[in-house]
Amino acid sequence: MNSGPAVMNGAFPVIHASAILTGAVSPPIVRPVQRRTFIPAPLLLAIATAFGISSTIQAHWLERLSEGPPSSWLRLLALNLTYWYVPAVLAPVIMTIALRYQLGRVRWPKQVLVHVAGGLTYSMIHMAVLFATKALLFAEGRPSTAAGLWAYAQKEYLKQLDWLLMTYLFLVGLAHALAYRRESEARALDAAQLETRLVQAQLQALQRQLHPHFLFNTLNTISALMRTNLNAADAMIDRLGDLLRLTLDTTEDQVVPLKRELDVLQTYLDIEQTRFGSRLNVAMDIDPDTLDAKVPNLLLQPLVENAVRHGIAPHARPGHISIRSTRNRSRMLIEIRDSGNGVSADRLAALNRGIGLGNTRARLQHLYPSTHQFTFANIDDGFSVLVDIPYDVDRASESLLEAGVA
Repeated sequence: MNSGPAVMNGAFPVIHASAILTGAVSPPIVRPVQRRTFIPAPLLLAIATAFGISSTIQAHWLERLSEGPPSSWLRLLALNLTYWYVPAVLAPVIMTIALRYQLGRVRWPKQVLVHVAGGLTYSMIHMAVLFATKALLFAEGRPSTAAGLWAYAQKEYLKQLDWLLMTYLFLVGLAHALAYRRESEARALDAAQLETRLVQAQLQALQRQLHPHFLFNTLNTISALMRTNLNAADAMIDRLGDLLRLTLDTTEDQVVPLKRELDVLQTYLDIEQTRFGSRLNVAMDIDPDTLDAKVPNLLLQPLVENAVRHGIAPHARPGHISIRSTRNRSRMLIEIRDSGNGVSADRLAALNRGIGLGNTRARLQHLYPSTHQFTFANIDDGFSVLVDIPYDVDRASESLLEAGVA
């Protein structure tokens, strides 16, 4: 297959369009459009130079196979480079005109007139430059009379017209393709940003849903204690104030360090300890490596609240809750167990639909769409909830920790 026009010291041969289509399309498509600079000038000139050299080799070869002495390499190279440099130089102008009269923005009769005029203008400029170059390089063999020269020019122009118009239309189509790609990328970026804002809004709605849920439960507990133990109710109100301050400080944060989450959890457990007394025993086994790891804000409190409600509250006997966090390479595991009797299958489904576990599942799904596990099940000595999320440490905290170790 020809890689370009092989311009010789004679008639201009018919040129195959498939060559430039295979060579000139890919560079501009893979680069974003920036301020109407569709193809960087160095790349455009490099492509034109490569095709000019290829055409020179073909022209020299063809002349050797034909009768007569071959032309000079330098003359053939200059002629073929001129052939390719003209569309390279005019490409930005043609593509700018194409976008000014882009499909769908102006009526088609106007587009037809613009591109017919543009194509003919481009073809005449191209051939005029080429004729001038050839006249300078190849003085021999030219018609000696004006009539002969005019007839020769018309003949060569008509032989090249179809290729020149095809080149013009190719550049017009390339301009449209690049413009549509730029618009498509802009729409995709807008859609991604909109989706991000939607996810953030959903997370904030889920997070804010936890605040009144916990507050109402605590207020009900305080109301019950007011009739039986006024001092305990007063202590719970103080602890409730501390808890609200802690949660409000991070109300806009979707993820917080685990140590901050444990502070909130401890305040909540102090409230429940006031309520249940010796019936509630809590054990924490926290891996030091996980203290600075990021976890969803208010992750632990609703899970422990469910453990208290279903594993401690229904029984008169003392119960215990264990909270454990471990790191397994790039994963962090958080497990909460209670010493209750477990729950039935129907109750497991109800828990999944409730605000506690259901809300937590939804937030995990938004924050870690395909990189988390959230499972809960009956175990031999009670009920277990397991959260498996990516291990992600706050870099600022990590740097401070490394500095302290050093």
